[in-house]
Amino acid sequence: MGELFRSEEMTLAQLFLQSEAAYCCVSELGEIGMVQFRDLNPDVNVFQRKFVNEVRRCEEMDRKLRFVEKEIKKADMPIVDTGENPEVPVPRDMIDLEATFEKLENELKEINTNQEALKKNFLELTELKHILRRTQQFFDEMEDPTLLEESSTLLDPNEVNRVAPLRLGFVAGVIGRERIPTFERMLWRVCRGNVFLRQADIEDSLEDPSSGDQVHKSVFIIFFQGDQLKNRVKKICEGFRATLYPCPETPQERKEMLAGVNARIDDLQMVLNQTEDHRQRVLQAAAKAVRVWFIKVRKMKAIYHTLNLCNIDVTQKCLIAEVWCPVSDLDSIQFALRRGTEKSGSTVPSILNRMQTKQTPPTYNKTNKLTSGFQNIVDAYGIGSYREINPAPYTIITFPFLFAVMFGDLGHGVLMTCAALYLVLRESRLIAQKNDNEMFSMVFAGRYIILMMGLFSIYTGIIYNDCFSKSLNVFGSGWSVRPMFNVRVGGNWTFETLEGNKVLQLDPAVDGVFKGPYPIGIDPIWNIATNKLTFLNSFKMKMSIILGVIHMLFGVTLSLFNHLYFQKPLNIYLGFIPEIVFMASLFGYLVLLIFYKWLSYNVRLSRDAPSLLIAFINMFLFNYSDPTVKPLYTGQQALQTLLVLIALACVPCMLIVKTLVLRRQYLWRKNLGTQNFGGIRVGNGPTDDEAEIIQHDQLSQHSEDEPEFNFADVAVHQAIHTIEYCLGCISNTASYLRLWALSLAHAQLSEVLWSMVMHIGLSTRSVAGFFLLSIVFCFFAVLTVAILLIMEGLSAFLHALRLHWVEFQNKFYSGQGFKFLPFTFEGILDGKFED
Repeated sequence: MGELFRSEEMTLAQLFLQSEAAYCCVSELGEIGMVQFRDLNPDVNVFQRKFVNEVRRCEEMDRKLRFVEKEIKKADMPIVDTGENPEVPVPRDMIDLEATFEKLENELKEINTNQEALKKNFLELTELKHILRRTQQFFDEMEDPTLLEESSTLLDPNEVNRVAPLRLGFVAGVIGRERIPTFERMLWRVCRGNVFLRQADIEDSLEDPSSGDQVHKSVFIIFFQGDQLKNRVKKICEGFRATLYPCPETPQERKEMLAGVNARIDDLQMVLNQTEDHRQRVLQAAAKAVRVWFIKVRKMKAIYHTLNLCNIDVTQKCLIAEVWCPVSDLDSIQFALRRGTEKSGSTVPSILNRMQTKQTPPTYNKTNKLTSGFQNIVDAYGIGSYREINPAPYTIITFPFLFAVMFGDLGHGVLMTCAALYLVLRESRLIAQKNDNEMFSMVFAGRYIILMMGLFSIYTGIIYNDCFSKSLNVFGSGWSVRPMFNVRVGGNWTFETLEGNKVLQLDPAVDGVFKGPYPIGIDPIWNIATNKLTFLNSFKMKMSIILGVIHMLFGVTLSLFNHLYFQKPLNIYLGFIPEIVFMASLFGYLVLLIFYKWLSYNVRLSRDAPSLLIAFINMFLFNYSDPTVKPLYTGQQALQTLLVLIALACVPCMLIVKTLVLRRQYLWRKNLGTQNFGGIRVGNGPTDDEAEIIQHDQLSQHSEDEPEFNFADVAVHQAIHTIEYCLGCISNTASYLRLWALSLAHAQLSEVLWSMVMHIGLSTRSVAGFFLLSIVFCFFAVLTVAILLIMEGLSAFLHALRLHWVEFQNKFYSGQGFKFLPFTFEGILDGKFED
């Protein structure tokens, strides 16, 4: 059926790479991304492989680049991303890169260390400046400083001449503003109220040199008496991480110190500015090249990781690798190896040798921008087995169509299509922006799926004639009320009749009332009919059964191509044929009954039409004696009895006959090994002796690989499969009724939203009604997008997903393979594959 409908043909190949050319050859293979390397050293420790030192050097360079990137982001600088994809540097350039990164890291660390020391010095001088200013204010507030020194002594006046006045000592410092209340209480309790504390907030915030955060601090001065209190005060200050500074006792000394501090602060500020300018220049230069450096280092690291998967021959001059690769890309791989050999300057060409193996190859499906989203939907269920039918090409049509059957609305489909078109037309710009929002990335990845769902929703919206819960009367209704005025049914219809009755029924059997079918879709008159829901229920339920049975029959048919490709005739005769006959005899016949009833019963005979549900139930019960149930056609009883018997006969074919044939085949193969093979030699084939040796090897190998046949296990497995298929035909057909249920739910939600929201704005015809309509329309638009587009769209998406995974793919798709993960720089740089 072509490579589009099943996975690519894969082969196991052996690469012989010269040691000096291996690096460049693997580099070229990483650029094209078409080979998956196998680990030929599974028992060797990671730290004992040949290129472990090179990997460590690359990791060290990556660490240094992350440090530089962190510094750039800390400085709020944009990292320049030109989209350039540099070539992999040759191994001898690794020394130059290491020297560059080492120099850059040391320079930045030295700048950071010096800057932190300067900022710490600047902070200390700034705090000292505030202490000197505030301390001077404290002393200026006192009228007589000597009174402050004697305030803590209560002496008898008679003893003044005998005792000299005591001087108070003081310490000054800075403490965090939030610690002031606790600090004050601790001083009071420990010193028992024998200290005097004054504090004032520093208005400007200060920068912490270690973290760079802004902190708020306060200046304090503590007066005390005696060395014992002095020691206690210093210990409390140390415990609260307060910084103490020397403060002179005389105003003149404080003034001179303040002038010196201000001069030092000015000099230090100039040095800080120069240091920051130098740091900015270094980071700006690094920001232009850090993305390219990251790409180079990670490519080198990926190459050495891949080289560690290879074997080295005994001469230490050749590396041997085993790769899975598509057969169609062998020429591209050979060309890449040739380029790598020429780039390395080696004179010995690299060799690609295809190998014969019984191992199951990985599954590889080539995709593009349109098909990748649908392929991901299929792979989410399970990676397809090697070379089996790929459901993705069919899912491109069936998935959005089944979604649209549940979401059918012309207006909502147009909105969804416009949103998807915006993402599709601006995809190059949106990719360049590299949005990290997870929800947006998920929607953007499925932009073509949303576009297809929107287009199909427009189509089904036209069929349903539903646009924001309203019908479009483009061609004029096929129903007319005028002929009813001339029909005598207990009297003519008059205008009084129309005005006096809220509900009247049009009779399609009257000539002229029903002029003919609406050209496309459902007649708009059904939108105002009271029995609209009854009509749509019947129509959509039958439509869901028809679509479901066709979808499942198509899935069973696809299994035939798998059996033909893998050359399993037993699965065709005792698997596919009984399955297709069983489903077609019962549910295919039901679909034919639906079409027969639509075509056979006109408006005059429709009242006598029998129920299809009752007829289908009586078909299984062989009940044809009920006089109230009229047959649909002549010979119905005989045909239905025959179909049920045929369906019942298919069950033992799948359940018993296949198991017995499998046992017979196993016994035949087992006895085949004890027989001698005769025949003549043809062409250049092996001789008779060689043929016997080959036959013996193949049989011994086959006996080792093939498990012992267990009749009970095979019988149980076949019974489970048969019962699951027969019951699944019933349950899966009923599961497709979700197409009917969700379609009605979406239509009813849209109608309720219109009648409860938009109808309010349209009910007023005054000038104020324009403003009311504007407000109501905003609510209507928001609710339409939030509920009907997003919530209902997600619900229909999940139900369509389930119909494909459970009802469709289980008919032919096993999904027991493993994915082809090629060695590609693009995937490694995007973070899709880990080393």
